[in-house]
Amino acid sequence: MRNLDAYKLKWIAIIGMFLNHAAMAFPEILPMWLQFVMYAAGGFTFPIMAFFVVEGYKHTSNLKKYLLRIFLFGVIAQIPHMIAFRLFASGPNIMFLIFLGLLLLILYDKIKIRVFFWLIFVVAIVITFMFSFDWWVIGPVIMVMYHAISKEKLRRTLPAIVAGAFYVIMVGFALLSFQIAAAQGEQYLAEIEAMVGASQELMLPTIAFPVGCFIVAYMIRHFSGERGKRMKYFFYVFYPVHFIVLAVIAFAFGLFELTDLRTILGF
Repeated sequence: MRNLDAYKLKWIAIIGMFLNHAAMAFPEILPMWLQFVMYAAGGFTFPIMAFFVVEGYKHTSNLKKYLLRIFLFGVIAQIPHMIAFRLFASGPNIMFLIFLGLLLLILYDKIKIRVFFWLIFVVAIVITFMFSFDWWVIGPVIMVMYHAISKEKLRRTLPAIVAGAFYVIMVGFALLSFQIAAAQGEQYLAEIEAMVGASQELMLPTIAFPVGCFIVAYMIRHFSGERGKRMKYFFYVFYPVHFIVLAVIAFAFGLFELTDLRTILGF
């Protein structure tokens, strides 16, 4: 475990992301046990991404170019992101969350009166909630933690643990709400499912997601500090491309129709 360099960790993040997104895209054709495994793998992804984005922020020689690259790939990935999930997760994709997180890091370093920064931070959290950003309100929290915590071992470990605890609470609350609503009748259950944005069956395998977060905390703690092989632009290209691959598979299995595409694009 101690020989985990940046190259290996990024591959773990990429594989976890693909598996997680495939589980989200194809719940109709995947057995439940496999969805559990794929969601657990998905818990690896954002903590690793956030950790290395913060490292990139600290060491980049051109911050404006770094921000622009992330924003542009977010724009490129948005429509494939919406198509792959067929409006199931059609909020801003993870690149926009990372972009927002980077802006918060910049403000954290520039604003010396901390109360002003934390007010802005709360506004950013509200934005991620209102517009249903990928990784939702916990994303900016993780990024700021990776940047602000001074003790290195704690910095590497705590953010992913906090993320895992957050999802334990959120998924647990959602599943409990389903159970309470189901006891009161199908109408109440339908109302809760509409509020959550997913059915009880779709939510069930997500209870494995925090497991990945807890495991990846251990992985990042034992990051060797070495870069390993370079893959500077691979993730940026892979991110929109893997959504396109998932969308093509959805078309092939008849899970997505052209009428759905028109709905997504608004015509």
